[in-house]
Amino acid sequence: MDQLASRQQQLDAMMESVLIIGAGELGLCVIEALAAHPQRNRMKKMSVLVRAATLESTAAAEKQQTVQRIRALGAEFETADVVQASVAELAGILSRYGTVVSCSGMELPAGTQTKLAQAALAGRVRRYFPWQFGMDYEAIGEGSSQHLFDEQLRVRAMLREATAVEEQEEQEEQGGSKGGGTEWVIVSTGLFMSFLFVAAFGVVDLEKRTVRALGGWEQELTATTPRDIGRATAEVVVDPREIRNQVVYTAGDTISYARLADTLDGHFGGAPFRRELWDAATLRRQVEEADGGEAVMARYRDTFAQGRGVAWGMDGTLNAQRGMAMTDVDGYLREMGAGGSGPEPGAGPASG
Repeated sequence: MDQLASRQQQLDAMMESVLIIGAGELGLCVIEALAAHPQRNRMKKMSVLVRAATLESTAAAEKQQTVQRIRALGAEFETADVVQASVAELAGILSRYGTVVSCSGMELPAGTQTKLAQAALAGRVRRYFPWQFGMDYEAIGEGSSQHLFDEQLRVRAMLREATAVEEQEEQEEQGGSKGGGTEWVIVSTGLFMSFLFVAAFGVVDLEKRTVRALGGWEQELTATTPRDIGRATAEVVVDPREIRNQVVYTAGDTISYARLADTLDGHFGGAPFRRELWDAATLRRQVEEADGGEAVMARYRDTFAQGRGVAWGMDGTLNAQRGMAMTDVDGYLREMGAGGSGPEPGAGPASG
């Protein structure tokens, strides 16, 4: 069998069954995008992993509606508690699927993402998308104010090491590639667009008509809506082409704080938004003085002020390369004004 035919066979096996871990905001966006993808017929089976309580008749009405919505999209369910389950238990579930996309993590304890990656490798999942829909953690580097980022780096190292071992084994095999290892894809998305407008984050406070720059007015950040993250992820799942064992980037917008302020003024009109600069010293003091939930926000702000791994050019993104129209900041504001989904106070800054 030639190399091209062998690769196509691998892709077909990956696409035969797809499992999405989690049915929160991001998970639903991925599920809906997969269901709507023009090449959806390449998937023979799509399932969603949730806790057993989510499927019980006594579950909250909102969860019951979510379950009905997912079933209407043609997806089935698997049940497990990813926090309580062992690596072996999770591997047993994940091993039944060609592709696994992890969309759960914001509220999960430290170590959960490591365990899920271990389960994907132990279950010899053909392709794994870890929960890293956020920043460029390698550019940020180890030892940042966000401890979760260090775990994300360890997950990447684990996946790369497994890939290197697999490639070495393939080279030693006679007759070419076995294709039996786990490929991985990381989708870096920047900030969730909605979080940019959560007052507690500190960048945009619509009620007070205030916009703040973290570190400097010309520093940039990248943001993408959850809906567009779902579309980009579904695109790579269903039509990967040459994408394998790598990080791909998406961006609804890459915008400086100065341009963000100008966009807000242009959209809302009236008196200009008040502009405040939170420089590095101010943000470091916030980190030192904050506690509880505010400490989490202060650490995120400090990360963005560093200016590393939080923004990238639009030209090199998956959406630019494949001609996918995405929602930018101005478009998001228009959607909010038209009664679209605005910022959720409890939303996370990014799923990574």
